[in-house]
Amino acid sequence: MKAINHLSKRRFCMHSFSASVIAVAFTSILMPQAANAADELNALVWCDHADPKLLEPFEAKFNVKVNVKTYEGTGAALSIIEQSALGDWDVLMVDAPDAPSIAKLGLLEPLTDSSLPLDDLYSSLTSANFNKVDGVRYTVPEKFGYYGVAYNREKVDPADMKTAQVMWNSKYKGRIAVYDYYFPTMQLIAISMGIKPNEIKMNDLPKIRERLLAMKENVKMVGDIVSVQNALVNGDVDIVVSGAEFVVSNLMPSMPNLDWTIFDEGGLIWIQGLSILKGSERKDLALEFIKYVVSPEGQSNLATSECYWAMPANSKTILSDAEKSILRWDEQQGFLDRSVPSTISQADIDSEMLDIWTEFLQK
Repeated sequence: MKAINHLSKRRFCMHSFSASVIAVAFTSILMPQAANAADELNALVWCDHADPKLLEPFEAKFNVKVNVKTYEGTGAALSIIEQSALGDWDVLMVDAPDAPSIAKLGLLEPLTDSSLPLDDLYSSLTSANFNKVDGVRYTVPEKFGYYGVAYNREKVDPADMKTAQVMWNSKYKGRIAVYDYYFPTMQLIAISMGIKPNEIKMNDLPKIRERLLAMKENVKMVGDIVSVQNALVNGDVDIVVSGAEFVVSNLMPSMPNLDWTIFDEGGLIWIQGLSILKGSERKDLALEFIKYVVSPEGQSNLATSECYWAMPANSKTILSDAEKSILRWDEQQGFLDRSVPSTISQADIDSEMLDIWTEFLQK
């Protein structure tokens, strides 16, 4: 999804879980003060799960305190888990495509489909192969969105935003920011060329490189989420490539000039999911928490978290008409039909993509 995943994707693809890189950014890790106390649940999550409006209904219903620690990137979560005692953490929220790698490390508890309200969730999310390893489910999709384009509709032609060719449209020279996350942009370029992300081969990379470097002519800046968001809000740029609802949705109620969409050629989906960590002594409560988060009530609070908005995985989520409009609720089936989940390439391809991205940044 977001800048919070940049390190995790690189590290998983390169099969490197060394804590030394993480330690620079996470010099102090806060452990739960009373791990697995009878009235507590401990969760490692992204910032949207720290919103009181999400946690308080669950805490009140079960008379518990949910202790959350937010992290940035799957690699950081792994570092925290490695430095914790078994059972310190109960719930893990993770970039869903990373779940199989984590499950194969023996860090996740199996989940039973019959214990989950899967019928209410978008089937294209629940059936994705990253939810299971060898037929065993380890994660439940709970929130998703897209890598597409965010823009200032007062400064651009919205019709131009519907095609991936906007990345090379000379009309927008010097008006484009690119989210600094290598694989979404390169996979969007692949999609624009008729190549599915999970089918990218080494001999496709020269063509993708050529198109990526050609786009640089129009690019004013490359930056993290906050940087490109601020540039769009301040009018320094008019378009954010590889941005979408997670960049502008929570701003749109007060800034209706901002908007987002996916490309007609196809969209790229990011998905976040919930898992139970191995060694949890509160598995039943952890499962109840997961069921609450994917319930219509939990989903409405999660989808519109103050941290960032995105689509709830539950198709029965209750949102206001204004919230549905911002999240393109009525367009979701069409979006899903022409979109594919972001994927992790094989290590050699990913390494080459990183080298190409470095060239793009330095050009």
